[in-house]
Amino acid sequence: MLSRKGIIPEEYVLTRLAEDPAEPRYRARERRARFVSKKGNCNVAHKNIREQGRFLQDVFTTLVDLKWPHTLLIFTMSFLCSWLLFAMVWWLIAFAHGDLAPVDLAPGEDAMVPCVTSIHSFSSAFLFSIEVQVTIGFGGRMVTEECPLAILILIVQNIVGLMINAIMLGCIFMKTAQAHRRAETLIFSKHAVIALRQGRLCFMLRVGDLRKSMIISATIHMQVVRKTTSPEGEVVPLHQVDIPMENGVGGNSIFLVAPLIIYHIIDANSPLYDLAPSDLHHHQDLEIIVILEGVVETTGITTQARTSYLADEILWGQRFVPIVSEEDGRYAVDYSKFGNTIKVPTPLCTARQLDEDRSLLDALTLATARGPLRKRSVAIAKAKPRFSISPDSLS
Repeated sequence: MLSRKGIIPEEYVLTRLAEDPAEPRYRARERRARFVSKKGNCNVAHKNIREQGRFLQDVFTTLVDLKWPHTLLIFTMSFLCSWLLFAMVWWLIAFAHGDLAPVDLAPGEDAMVPCVTSIHSFSSAFLFSIEVQVTIGFGGRMVTEECPLAILILIVQNIVGLMINAIMLGCIFMKTAQAHRRAETLIFSKHAVIALRQGRLCFMLRVGDLRKSMIISATIHMQVVRKTTSPEGEVVPLHQVDIPMENGVGGNSIFLVAPLIIYHIIDANSPLYDLAPSDLHHHQDLEIIVILEGVVETTGITTQARTSYLADEILWGQRFVPIVSEEDGRYAVDYSKFGNTIKVPTPLCTARQLDEDRSLLDALTLATARGPLRKRSVAIAKAKPRFSISPDSLS
């Protein structure tokens, strides 16, 4: 019916009808689990932790690390429980002193001075506890000098209230000013690229900051995480190798005023030295982690932004398009092209093979420098088989 109306081609309908439903279909290879997500979260689950008491030794950090619903619940319950606890203490003081019992005074007899005025029930004791801890003075209830114990409880409740205020308000402040909030405006390109730069194969990515406030002393690091096996047969599931990053000023420090292209030169000391274009689709154990760290200019808090690139997120033979232009006497950044790439001519071989071919080419060129011109050209032509360029790269 659909094929008659031209919505679906008839060949596709016939093919689907001819398929055997019981025949198993091809399943795509499952993607490797990330060590660090694209948003920077570490994909690690901590299980079977026996010494849970270690978390209570640092209560403040534990409270800050909790999720917001749990933090707000603890915030509310800490005040409510302290109010109820001291309300019970005030009620017991009034009960022991006889302030709750009705007293019939004879004519001319002075009334008994209570420990706390106007406490007749637990509700009034609860209201007085709130007034003491949050320093609200309504004027109806107050501590007298009749009971020294009541004065001592008043001092203790004020100290406990100040401690609760300091801890809980500090916890709320730290949660709202956490460093990873600033990292939300530090962005990385969705894909990384490998292409020639200054005649060398380079791994490149783009990083930028969406805010006008700068990141002071910004540094960037990169690690390769892969599963390896030692010569002794030990399997290391997450083997981390640091690799140097380069930028326009050299070193790991960057001046992140505008988006920068950070690159790593793939040389003999690089873990990517034997990485070929075909490995990007089959090398499932490769993950490259990028870490940007610096001090927030407005708050002075150290922040860190992270991301990672799997093998299939690395584009071979492409480079990033320019996004910075000069307009009206100042530089403008077009973030709509932040992750855009274009194809460029790139050798379809590993960096090791590229260096070997160059060494061989230099040697043959030097050896045939004194020979006939025709022999020299033939020797040079035979030494260049690996400098092949992808036809798509020229499109």
